[in-house]
Amino acid sequence: MSKMSNISDAEWEVMKVLWARSPSTANEVIKAVEDHTDWKPKTVRSLLNRLVQKQIIAYSQDKVYAYYPLVSEEECVGTETRSFLKRIYGGAFKPMLVNFLKEEQLTPEDINELKKILDDKIT
Repeated sequence: MSKMSNISDAEWEVMKVLWARSPSTANEVIKAVEDHTDWKPKTVRSLLNRLVQKQIIAYSQDKVYAYYPLVSEEECVGTETRSFLKRIYGGAFKPMLVNFLKEEQLTPEDINELKKILDDKIT
């Protein structure tokens, strides 16, 4: 779904709200983001409108507009991951993984989980 590859960081914040509790009114989304953003209500409404135009979300209209996602969080994360991998690492997974492993502080539990994932890939 290429339309997801152009979701801005601000739009991601709105999508997180809608994935967590949907359908939501614009006022409910505004309330949900006001603790960690300094956005004005008009900004949030503009973001909702942009996401509707991009066909990432839709709305139903009973007494108020209630917004809901048209794509799952997993689909968006997968698209964004592939886009990042292509842009930064030319689509190659191994250099990204090596860089991650060198830069991150991993607990023994993290390492065991990664080993299990890799072992599962072999079988």
